[in-house]
Formats: sequence, C-alpha cells, structure tokens
Amino acid sequence: MYTAHPERYADLPYRRTGGSGLKLPALSLGLWHNFGPDRPADLQRAVLRRAFDLGITHFDLANNYGPPPGAAETALGGFLRTDFAPYRDELVISTKAGYLMWPGPYGEWGSRKYLLSSLDQSLRRLGLDHVDIFYSHRYDPDTPLEETMGALHAAVQQGKALYVGVSNYPAEQTREAARILAGLGTPLTVHQPRYSLLDRRPEDEGLLDALDELRVGSVAYSPLEQGLLTGRYLDGIPEDSRAASDSPFLNREAVTEDLVARLRGLNELAAARGQSLAQLALAWVLREGRVTSALVGASRPQQLEECVAAVGNLAFDTEELARIDALVRP
Repeated sequence: MYTAHPERYADLPYRRTGGSGLKLPALSLGLWHNFGPDRPADLQRAVLRRAFDLGITHFDLANNYGPPPGAAETALGGFLRTDFAPYRDELVISTKAGYLMWPGPYGEWGSRKYLLSSLDQSLRRLGLDHVDIFYSHRYDPDTPLEETMGALHAAVQQGKALYVGVSNYPAEQTREAARILAGLGTPLTVHQPRYSLLDRRPEDEGLLDALDELRVGSVAYSPLEQGLLTGRYLDGIPEDSRAASDSPFLNREAVTEDLVARLRGLNELAAARGQSLAQLALAWVLREGRVTSALVGASRPQQLEECVAAVGNLAFDTEELARIDALVRP
C-alpha cells in the first residue's frame, strides 16, 4: 500500500495558471513514451510515486500517448486505482485530443464529434469521471474554431473537464480561441507549447506575449529537447539513445558537430552555476515566471530528482543570458 511522503509540498513551488485559480507545480510529469506495455509496470509505478512524493502533482497525457495510442492513459488509470485513489483530489490530470486515434474522418483534428468522443474514451481508459484539464491538441484549419472551442466548452458543461486548454496553437489562433471561449463563459486557462533553449518559437512568434496579455498560463513541453539538453550527447550519440534509434522525433542527422559544440558550451555554463545541463535548461524555461510549468518525462525516478533540483536556482544574470544566446542564437 502506497503512502505519499508527508513533506511532499515542502520544496517545489506552485504557480498560478494565468488568471485562473488553478496552481500547477513548476515541474509537471508527462506520460508520453514511457508508459505502456513495453515498459516494466514496477518502473512506471516507481516514477509516478517518486514524482508525487517530490510534489509533482500534475500528470499530463494525450489520447495517443503510449505506445500504442491509449496505453499511457490505460496505465495511469490502473495506478490511479491501486496507488493514488486516496490522492485523486491532490492531482491535476490532463489529456488532449487532436492527433490520429482511429481510422476514418472522425478520428483526428478538431471536430466536435472527434473531441468529445475521444474525451469519453480517455475517461474510460483512465477510470475517471472527469479530467482536470482537457486540451485541443492542435489547431485544425479546416474546422471552424467556434466548433472546436464549443466542444471544449461542452466538456466543461457536461462535467467531464474542469479547465480547458490548447496546444500547438499559433498566437493569432490562440487569441481567437480565448475570445470565443470567453464569450461562452469557459475561459481559456492554459496553452501547451513546445519551448526550450533550442526552440524559441513561442518568443519569436509572439505566443508568450499573447499569453501574457490574455492571462493564460503555459505548460512548456520538450524543455529538454528530446534529451539533447540532458547531457547525453556531449560526446556524440550513445548507441542506446533516442537519436540512435528509429525515432521520428530525433535522428542522427540532427546531432551535428556544431550542435555538440554548443551543448558543451552550455554544459560549461551550467557547471559554473552548480547545475547539470538539464537543470540549466529547465531553470532557463522557468526563469521569468512567464511559463507556469515545465513538462518533463522520466524513465527512472532518479531523473525526476535531478529535475526538481533545478528549481533551487532559477535566477540568471545578464551575462549568463547573453552567453546562452550567443551559444544557441549566433
């Protein structure tokens, strides 16, 4: 029988999500590619327990997480029953719909039929009557935004979600989504963009500015860039790494000599700050408070401990920021 650590709220800060009353931990756990039948159940359980013991109360999913699609929700649903049933009200569970889940014209994108059908399937896999956050996972250019946002609003009205968000939406569509939802009486609470030291698009394309103006929170995914910012690639490509596999998200061609040299420079700066490269990367994303939470994945509990230690030093001086920019934005 699992009993959560009594001091689990002592160290990790919690940040208000935009203008809402919802607070999220500075670090959230993403159940992307580490939760499914190809991973030992005891290891999955250990990761979830350690996360919660460290104060990570937000577990983030999507309908297609696994592999195979749906497996991560099914796995978490089992652990919610066996380990976390007494703590359900201390957890923020989020899921998304937008990418391909089943064949035919109703199995992806942003129609009302797909989003609400997918949410029902997610709730069955999770064994829950509601999720805390339900996201539209990607903008659908072929479905009226009023329909997509109306589906999110309906999920709240039906009691199947407490808050709604969008992910991977450009700034302009985010503004429009927020306007539509405000008119319906269900505010846009959170956006989940890809954001890291190596991917500055939310800054460059005005998304962070839009979120500030709209008072919408943000959960940054891939802050460690598929592992590039963990230090694993400082000496090239390990044979057991994602870049050495057949992953569609990171391949050998992306790990150039120039990139490795830049990573080594970042690692030197991290060492001068008393941090690992991963800790530097997470601290940078969280540095100004514009990002509510950074979303990390973990295949071992020890990785979570390293990530949580990053919040001990989120301050950067102007010289450090300039050096980082010189390394990643020459």
